[in-house]
Amino acid sequence: MESEETLFERIGGMDAVDATVDIFYSKVLADDSINHFFAKTRIKTQARKQKAFLAYAFGCPMGYTGKSMKRVHARMNINEDHFEAVISHLISALDELNVPQNLIDEVVVIARGVKGDIVSA
Repeated sequence: MESEETLFERIGGMDAVDATVDIFYSKVLADDSINHFFAKTRIKTQARKQKAFLAYAFGCPMGYTGKSMKRVHARMNINEDHFEAVISHLISALDELNVPQNLIDEVVVIARGVKGDIVSA
């Protein structure tokens, strides 16, 4: 029996994840409604962590050794609007890379799956 390809494989592997995260952070940093969350962040380091997390979340066979979403976002006072802005930038980045809508929809389901660990306000 053949195994189904993971979202990671169907989206284009690490090259696609890398490109998505790079475009995503350019959009996030240009958004005054959320860029303050990254004012003291080393973006290259943050992007590397985000790439590892997304690769793992999309089914890459590597292990994820980063902190939990709940722990990372605790006390940041991220509200529903902040979360939706991030989701919209993720969708926009994927769209810019011509990722098919059905795969974008899968990404959104995964992203919304961690909402309870991120939104606190």
